[in-house]
Amino acid sequence: MTSTASPPLASVDRDATPAPPAADGTPPPGTQDRAAAWAELVRLPALFTVPGDTLAGVAAAGGRAGARTLLPIGSSLCLYAAGMVLNDWADRAEDAEERPHRPLPSGRIRPAAALTAACGLTGAGLLLAARAGRPALAVAAPLAATVWAYDLALKHTPAGPAAMAAARGLDLLMGAAAAGSAKAAVPSAALLGCHTLAVTTVSRRETTGGSAAAPLAALAATGVLTRLVTHRRVRLPAGRGGASAPRR
Repeated sequence: MTSTASPPLASVDRDATPAPPAADGTPPPGTQDRAAAWAELVRLPALFTVPGDTLAGVAAAGGRAGARTLLPIGSSLCLYAAGMVLNDWADRAEDAEERPHRPLPSGRIRPAAALTAACGLTGAGLLLAARAGRPALAVAAPLAATVWAYDLALKHTPAGPAAMAAARGLDLLMGAAAAGSAKAAVPSAALLGCHTLAVTTVSRRETTGGSAAAPLAALAATGVLTRLVTHRRVRLPAGRGGASAPRR
């Protein structure tokens, strides 16, 4: 039975004058609450996992992480955060019934502010990608479009796992493009996308049970593609005329 109690902070007068900082400079409680709400909305702890895709793309392209790598990493972080905010904005009606403690249904963040933040973060992500170079922007633009399409239209459809897989693969390719060779990272992006597709598809069935065929098929597909990608990389230097091992 749904509780009729007001959600936390929903009854706070938003037009009230905020309390001044304490004498020691500590922000007033309202400021801390808002910061915590935004951190929850963007899934702040999960942001630390985001740079891995970009760095994997740089490595797959044969580049090295450096100061310039911060641009695609920043772009990836902004687009990821935009996706998290947009996800909650799109699901705010459902969350009001099932997860009323979330920042939007609880009233801690207004829907208009969340949508504005998602737009701003997307714009910032594209701007950082543009600063990393046209190849990076050419990947970031479809990545941003995929994020928005997933959250607003595809998430609850059969195309949802494929959109999620495409986003992960494009994220890796953006790092490679910033390093100078997106083409060289296509096999790695395909592997990451295949793995993401498999995990996302299986996760949708975890609450309903059923046959183990889907998880096993996902594991087999990921294993086969991993073998193909690693085999290609072992043969690549010889195929490009790289130095061979000295004969004995």
